[in-house]
Amino acid sequence: MAAVGCTVRAALCSRSRRSSAGRSAISCSVQPAQNSIKVVINGATKDIGRAAIAAVAKSRGMEVAGAIDSALVGEDAGKICGLEEPLEIPIMSDLTMVLGSIAQSRATGVVVDFTDPSAVYDNVKQAAAFGLASVVYVPKIQLETVTALSAFCEKASMGCLVAPTLSIGSVLLQQAAIQASFHYRNLEIVESRPDPSDLPSPDAKQIARNLSDLGQIYNREDLTTDNPARGQLLGDDGIRVHSMVLPGLASSTAVHFSGPGEVYSVTHTITDVQSLMPGLILAIRKVIRLKNLIYGLEKFL
Repeated sequence: MAAVGCTVRAALCSRSRRSSAGRSAISCSVQPAQNSIKVVINGATKDIGRAAIAAVAKSRGMEVAGAIDSALVGEDAGKICGLEEPLEIPIMSDLTMVLGSIAQSRATGVVVDFTDPSAVYDNVKQAAAFGLASVVYVPKIQLETVTALSAFCEKASMGCLVAPTLSIGSVLLQQAAIQASFHYRNLEIVESRPDPSDLPSPDAKQIARNLSDLGQIYNREDLTTDNPARGQLLGDDGIRVHSMVLPGLASSTAVHFSGPGEVYSVTHTITDVQSLMPGLILAIRKVIRLKNLIYGLEKFL
């Protein structure tokens, strides 16, 4: 990105010539933007990594400073994500080399981690050692890992966001479900996915956890049934989830509430990985202000 600024010459502005009206003409030049956030995408060749490279490259106040992956090493990061012009940043397999370069420039930096649960803890520690905050979007990460990371970030005074979802719409769905749960005592979660992996989905599990934390019991009339057609019981407070899998379906999550004479439903559907990018950009801007770990994108909304 570039910012427009006036060039200082012998005084605050150049007055090298006068216009016909007798006023001084001020010369200005385009100068590089200062204090932009240097962003490293770890897991750069995944679909979400490619989308993240493009989103960061197009966002004001930040720039792609590194792209890490074990695949397509040496390829230009801009080229693999379909940008019109190359970024002149090659895909690299060595995270340490990229972090060291950013640390030497004393720039503000963020590592976005799309890798896998087994690597997250070491990746965040490595980023912190070089003074970079982290945004972690690894849906299968274990809560034990999050607890360990929280203790580390607190001690290191380093910011980290662990996000079960980067979708702002998904967060809003969860918040709407919490509000509705105070007014209804019957609810079911229904989700659709194009493939059978990770069911119930992390979104459904997160909604169930949020509602369970309120200390209420739902679906009392149907609490103890073991009929498999009734879906999977999440926890012991009566919340059930039904997962429908059909190739070609968009990923959708709905929470249906019912009361006397009415049904209230909230639904969120994701049709493309681009839906996660506004949440990612928000997270990058916010995480650099933290000195600890927070869990959940909703803390930034």
